[in-house]
Amino acid sequence: MIIYKTDAEIGLMQQSAQLVSKTLTEVAKVLKPGVTTMELDKLCEEFVRDHNAIPSFKNYKGSYPYSICASINDVVVHGFPNNEPLKEGDIVSIDLGVILNGWHGDHAYTFILGDVSEDVLKLVRITKESLYKGIEKAIAGNRLGDISYAIQEHTEKKNGYGVVRELVGHGLGRSLHEDPQMPNYGKRGNGPKMHENMVLAIEPMINLGTREVYTDRDGWTVRTSDGKPSVHFEHDVCVKRNKALILSDYSIIEAAEKANSYLNTSYY
Repeated sequence: MIIYKTDAEIGLMQQSAQLVSKTLTEVAKVLKPGVTTMELDKLCEEFVRDHNAIPSFKNYKGSYPYSICASINDVVVHGFPNNEPLKEGDIVSIDLGVILNGWHGDHAYTFILGDVSEDVLKLVRITKESLYKGIEKAIAGNRLGDISYAIQEHTEKKNGYGVVRELVGHGLGRSLHEDPQMPNYGKRGNGPKMHENMVLAIEPMINLGTREVYTDRDGWTVRTSDGKPSVHFEHDVCVKRNKALILSDYSIIEAAEKANSYLNTSYY
């Protein structure tokens, strides 16, 4: 069942989403070779709790042990933070959820540490562009398949990338995962019709090579089957009549990213 929100509830959800953005901005400030994702996990949990919120992911389903998902290179999503230092050439996706005033925010951003190949730069750029292509279709009267098609067309059909099928975006609200499911592949005109104040976490997960993935023995970490890189971007989005309202805020993350000389923003 799709749960539509009131305008007041959307305002609270925007606060939650923007706390995620502020937390990811703190990551962008300190991210560099030598930092560990376990250090980033500690930073994020402390920042979230200092702002009177709770990390959504920690103990999710009674088993996820960390506050962030830190997915490096061939890890698509749900990577466990660890004590291995990050290195030059890593691409790092940080996914974070918070609960603030009873409402969830949940989004992700992929960072590039230093020099990488042109193929990887293009993958990051195209994946980020595809997120906004999807958001353009998140307007009342359209169908979910219109978002899915826009993402798939820009990534798979135009650029030959692998669009992961097993993992999808989702509705968001008082629960971290609500209806509807939001695939990154599909047909225009298919799926439920969207109405105002539906809130979606739209999150393209795009692989440089095959779309096929597998899950590590930890039961969480999802990797590309061919070992090639994967990129993940995610926004919290509210469906409106003429133009979607993006509840999260990449602008502050991007400003910190550009100010950090260890991070590569040449794909912009």
